[in-house]
Amino acid sequence: MMKLSNSLVWFRRDLRAFDHAALHDALISSNVVHCAFIYDSAILDALPRADRRVEFIHGCLAELDAELRALGGALIVRHAVAAEAIPALAAELGVEAVFANGDYEPDAIARDAAVAASLQAAGRRLVLSKDQVIFEKNEVVTLGGQPFSVFTPYKNAWLKRAGAEPQCMAPYPIEPHAAALAPPVPGARLPSLGEIGFEPTNLAALGIVPGMSGAARLFEDFIGRIAVYDEARNYPAVKGPSYLSVHLRFGTLSIRQLVRSVTELIARGGGGAGAPVWLSELIWREFYQSILYHHPQVCTRAFKPAYDAIAWETGPEAEQAFAAWCEGRTGYPLVDAAMAQLNQTGYMHNRLRMVTACFLIKDLGIDWRWGERYFARHLNDFDLASNNGGFQWASSSGCDAQPYFRIFNPVTQSEKFDADGKFIRRYLPQLDGLSSKEIHAPWTLPRELLARKNIRLGVDYPEPIVRHDEARARTLERYAVVKVQVG
Repeated sequence: MMKLSNSLVWFRRDLRAFDHAALHDALISSNVVHCAFIYDSAILDALPRADRRVEFIHGCLAELDAELRALGGALIVRHAVAAEAIPALAAELGVEAVFANGDYEPDAIARDAAVAASLQAAGRRLVLSKDQVIFEKNEVVTLGGQPFSVFTPYKNAWLKRAGAEPQCMAPYPIEPHAAALAPPVPGARLPSLGEIGFEPTNLAALGIVPGMSGAARLFEDFIGRIAVYDEARNYPAVKGPSYLSVHLRFGTLSIRQLVRSVTELIARGGGGAGAPVWLSELIWREFYQSILYHHPQVCTRAFKPAYDAIAWETGPEAEQAFAAWCEGRTGYPLVDAAMAQLNQTGYMHNRLRMVTACFLIKDLGIDWRWGERYFARHLNDFDLASNNGGFQWASSSGCDAQPYFRIFNPVTQSEKFDADGKFIRRYLPQLDGLSSKEIHAPWTLPRELLARKNIRLGVDYPEPIVRHDEARARTLERYAVVKVQVG
């Protein structure tokens, strides 16, 4: 097969220079390969000027450019509408093809279709590779060829196919083919954060290290404690999670690398009970990607149509309750500490994502889409498929979701998963004087006791904005319409 003379690799959510499908495919099929990233103003214009994700990307690009330069290439970075900038850059460089890794979000699919059409009109083509998942599109479906809507059968089919096709985890080497990288343009440099209109955040103070090196450091640390992940992951005050979600989101590590590593660990009899559970979490990620790809309507509607008949709370009182939830002023310490963690750090522990989402939906009666949008704005690791899947799970409207009558009790969750109140104290220091038994429900304590500890409900810490038992009864009434719809 004759090689292309000149091609362009468009980096998106794959900010690394190793085990990179699109870069590998371009290098082995082209004589010269240019590399580019576009700060897409179609996305960035709607963001606040201090956004941790943009700063994270900025740090990732600095490391990516340095690594490409070590290999003999460099990164071209532009700030523009990507759907317009990529065809324009392709014309400027005179490339025959643009290579990129596939993205399965509806807006990304539409953007790629527009880019492909522009390129085709100019006699060029867009080549998409599979990179951010092990299996995509229709690679894991039922025997009848339909997409799965329940996780466990999907997981079993996924594991069966992965076992039969170990090459699905094989890396895409870059270094052996790096001679094809186009040399750096003399004097070219990456734009500063200010030059693209953004400001520094508290990313460094939080200890979040962007780029491939940051991802590698976290993964090495996690592998050393993966054996207890199955239990440790449930406790927000414990170092239990991998903390790799933001790196998975922006592709500073390879999903093939992760799956291969944990699969080999399990095969050697290592990893304890935690390794298979973590592998399941990686498969959940792909399950939600599959749901979004096959059912793009979930972006705005319930996966189970009957749940769109639910009448959510609206009006000024609902807006005030939502604001209290957003700002961590609900009067339920675990919920408020979790929202403080999100607002201050851009991260929220997975157990707490479930607790806060369920509180919003089933205690406050607020539409799950409100919470989904808030998380989308604030999460460093925001991923449309996983965020949507999580909120629809909490609202019982999604695929394989919790039953509508399963309603988390925020106090019970607090007592079980933050028994000593260590997490709560970290984010709500005003409650530090309370004992491990007292801290979960301050409103139940005698006012004299609270006064001795310098806590005034309604001043130092809010009264509960809703009573859980009463809210639970209202939720069961609210969801009764679902029984009528599906009955």
